[in-house]
Amino acid sequence: MAVVAALTIPLAACATYQGARAPSEVEIPDRFALVAGAVDAELPTETLLPFEDAAYGALLNDALTGAPDLQAALARIDAARAGARGAGAARLPNATAGGSVTRERTSAATFGGLPANIPFDTDRTIYSASVDASWDLDIFGRLRASERAALARLDAARADAAAVRIALAADIARAVIAYRAAEARLAVIEGDLAEARDLVRLTDVRSRAGIAPGFDLVRARSLEADALARRGPVETDRVSALATLATLTAQPVPAVLEALDAAPDDRTALAVEIGLPGLAVPSILLRQRPDVVAAENRLAAADAEIAAAAAAQFPSFSISGVLGLISLAFGDLFTDDAVVASLGASVSGPLLDFGRTAAEIDQREAEAAEAFADYRRQVFVALGDVERSLGSIAAADDRAEALGRQLVFDNDNVGLAAIRYRRGLADFLTVIDAQRAANTTRSAEILARADRALQRVALFRAIGDAEALPDRVFGPDIAYGAPSD
Repeated sequence: MAVVAALTIPLAACATYQGARAPSEVEIPDRFALVAGAVDAELPTETLLPFEDAAYGALLNDALTGAPDLQAALARIDAARAGARGAGAARLPNATAGGSVTRERTSAATFGGLPANIPFDTDRTIYSASVDASWDLDIFGRLRASERAALARLDAARADAAAVRIALAADIARAVIAYRAAEARLAVIEGDLAEARDLVRLTDVRSRAGIAPGFDLVRARSLEADALARRGPVETDRVSALATLATLTAQPVPAVLEALDAAPDDRTALAVEIGLPGLAVPSILLRQRPDVVAAENRLAAADAEIAAAAAAQFPSFSISGVLGLISLAFGDLFTDDAVVASLGASVSGPLLDFGRTAAEIDQREAEAAEAFADYRRQVFVALGDVERSLGSIAAADDRAEALGRQLVFDNDNVGLAAIRYRRGLADFLTVIDAQRAANTTRSAEILARADRALQRVALFRAIGDAEALPDRVFGPDIAYGAPSD
């Protein structure tokens, strides 16, 4: 009765605790505000990425093989998986085996002096072997809660790895598009430079012949200098994209150039005739976006850790047993007389911990509050990313189409200005101004088409639909999901 009474005291004094807030407490809209009916429900999400460009697929495969960020994420999965195995094993019986050989020397004086006629062996050797087993019955669920927390953190690590792969797929796509756009702009500049040099030669001949004023030659050379000045920044953009690809893929620059040159088709990187994917409602989006799933799993882990800390208030019940052999002679060690055994049960619990358990519960509750705040933040980051991408796509489409029309008009203006100049109806400055305007529009139109593609890549990243990518991009190691009940 005394033991029961002693255990009743701490049970009566157990602190109450509050579990983590549920993800369902975060209110989300029923639909995206900026879809505006521009969604093609039949088009899969993967078409937002330039998989038509063979270079993109090759560079992405290189990144998924050797990218340090992904290798680190996979290592974190392995660590979390080991932690989950350890938490599960803690619920099972634990058995250890051991053996010993001990040589002892005992003094007869230890017994206060023995009669002379009683023989006493002062030296002896003791041989022993034993198997010890114990099992925490986990009646109040502390170990089960710890295992739930470890499994939730494993799922969070898997989602984190999926997020890294999505980021790699998007960042490499952006770099490839930027590289192709820079190549296209350099090609235009080289064409502009060739035309400017032709004009320089023409105006030089006309100036020497007295047909055209010398000022026309100055203007033609100004157009040539303008083309040369535009080439430098574009080459810088090209080199920057190349360096980014080398960083993302963990490949040397020559290997990246080899992959890019193997498929020099800028139409794939600058493809704009791709519609928007079929977007799910926001609630479904949040179940598939890896960073949101990771935050939800961390919230579940925090809730389980509160339960584990609270269970420490209650007594722990365990069963233990020993089966052993002990003998003074090695030859007698495996006889029936050498067998010793014990089996017992024990109970232990906190009596006076001076608030240690309550402090642990308070700490876990604070961590759960932080996890909920992080989950809520991640939800609205995801919603904001999608809304931003949808709105940006519409603006990018409008700008690209407008610049395409403007380029047609500017090219016509160049032709008309040249005809009027040859007929003496316009001065050479009109030709130069028309050519400069066309050059500016041509470069802007290339950038606008690239921006259209980039905005679709941004939408892919905002959606975060890992399952939409080919199997070769997402393997079974990155399977993840929301925490189970």
